[in-house]
Amino acid sequence: MSESEAFEPLPAAVPVFPLTGAVLFPRGLLPLNIFEPRYLAMVKDAMGATGAAHRIIGIIQPKGGGKNGAPPALYSVGCLGRITEYRETDDGRILIALAGISRFRVGAELERDTLYRQVVTDYHGFAADRQDPAPLDPATRAGLEDALRPYLDARGLAADWEAVQSADDDALIITLASALPFEPAEKQALLETVNLAERAQTLATLMSFAAGSGPSGLQ
Repeated sequence: MSESEAFEPLPAAVPVFPLTGAVLFPRGLLPLNIFEPRYLAMVKDAMGATGAAHRIIGIIQPKGGGKNGAPPALYSVGCLGRITEYRETDDGRILIALAGISRFRVGAELERDTLYRQVVTDYHGFAADRQDPAPLDPATRAGLEDALRPYLDARGLAADWEAVQSADDDALIITLASALPFEPAEKQALLETVNLAERAQTLATLMSFAAGSGPSGLQ
């Protein structure tokens, strides 16, 4: 992230895209295939927004389904994403890629006249999301790789270990946390970790539980 991006203002409220099992991490990338009318409208509005809200939407997980026709409750933490790729298809879909900027806490949900939901955003405690993280200590990095091997073996999967070992800490953790099939609550736990080292340790714990077919205990 450039120095100018690290200090640019963040929007005080954002449109949110609730997605179960899909988590965007700061400095990560999330491709999306948009086809529902309300989210087509959301993306087009974000593209046309000005100031801090330009090209920005929030990705957040819902907590189950809504009751009596009400929209589902949302987890308390999501992540802002900037639309870095945008393409409209012949059949009316929009293909986008979101670059993760910063996590946010959900404040009040706004009264709206749009098809999509909007929330007030609180960035307290997430200033480090806009800076390059400190590298992992060698023991934490080794523990992460050691947990990955039995996890993949238990699923009959293989990895390019040369690529794994050469990847920088942040890129490897984002890739694994995004791509591995953890439960929504587990992905949320990864998103809400304080720093990169805690995220690496949480990821290693989740993989170790999964490789041993034991419950993670995360709710």
